[in-house]
Amino acid sequence: MAPEKPNQEATADGPKPDAAQPAPAPEDLEALRKKAAERDQFLDLLQRTRADFENYQKRNQRDREQERRYLYGPFIKDLLPVFDNLQRATAAAQQAGEKGPLVQGVAMVQNLFLDLLKRYGVTAIEAQGKPFDPALHEAIAQQPAPVGQAPNTVLQVVEQGFMNQDRVLRPAKVVVAQ
Repeated sequence: MAPEKPNQEATADGPKPDAAQPAPAPEDLEALRKKAAERDQFLDLLQRTRADFENYQKRNQRDREQERRYLYGPFIKDLLPVFDNLQRATAAAQQAGEKGPLVQGVAMVQNLFLDLLKRYGVTAIEAQGKPFDPALHEAIAQQPAPVGQAPNTVLQVVEQGFMNQDRVLRPAKVVVAQ
């Protein structure tokens, strides 16, 4: 006598249960529920871990781009006193009325220095005649406002300020109108 083959007709939910098959025991159903709950916990953990890793990658990429963007800031900040001295030299020569080749050479070096700074995203902060902005300017003195000058505006720039991209490298030291 040949063994009977179980009924293998498929339904949308899987194989069609055989009428002769006994119903699963309540302990088996409970074990299946626990396994399903455990599976769901691991799936949730996997999804959260994947999202955390993607966020980490995005944050890391953003940090690296920002680091590259401001990489030369400390070095340029150390070079700014050189620019200040070039500026003082040309100002002193102009006050003395000198216009010789040495003065012209120093002015050319100063302009080359500014062009080099611009290539690396560093720009001078325009302050003269502008409203005082504590984020961009450092007030070192106040003077009474001259006629026609609005109060709280920059009267004189004592030391030029610079920005690297959108960050202040060095604020402009200014005299402000009262």
